[in-house]
Amino acid sequence: MGSLSGRTKLNTQPSFFAHALAVIEPGAVIGEGTRVWHHSHIRSGARIGSNCNLGKNVFVDDGATIGDWVKIQNNVSVYSGVSIGDEVFVGPSAVFTNDRFPRARNPSWEETPTFVRRGASIGANATIVCGVELGEWCAVGAGSVVTRSLAAHELVVGNPARQMGWVCTCGQIVSRDQEPPADLRCADCRAPGS
Repeated sequence: MGSLSGRTKLNTQPSFFAHALAVIEPGAVIGEGTRVWHHSHIRSGARIGSNCNLGKNVFVDDGATIGDWVKIQNNVSVYSGVSIGDEVFVGPSAVFTNDRFPRARNPSWEETPTFVRRGASIGANATIVCGVELGEWCAVGAGSVVTRSLAAHELVVGNPARQMGWVCTCGQIVSRDQEPPADLRCADCRAPGS
């Protein structure tokens, strides 16, 4: 991260770090070892796990949940109704939504939940349309628009996102076939002693 200048200091909380320019509302729950960087805003009612890293200008809404060991890069908004599991990577400027029929004035608005399961990776500038579930260890390519739920280990790219194969828990592509292989580990992860 580099050293902080004399004018910019890191505020130390009992169990997590918050940059002096971060806004953390009373009632937000943030786990031990988590780091919240400048211009981020954590709303009251947000729940963030342990050992997470929230980059510059990350917004976490009331009612959003984030698991442990999650890395959210700069300029990401996690709105109410979005649930992110453990060990998820969210690339810079990725977008989550929570409204299927957005209008400036909609008295009958209903929140549509989205679930991102353990180990999933979401590339930079990807859009996750609400109402989907991203399976464990799946991978969403940069700039993709996800409009459907993804299976565990599924790799998708494009607009709309289309299946391009299957990935190992380490992120390596293990197959370009339509159906998942019997073993979803790459050669390195299958090697003895790994």
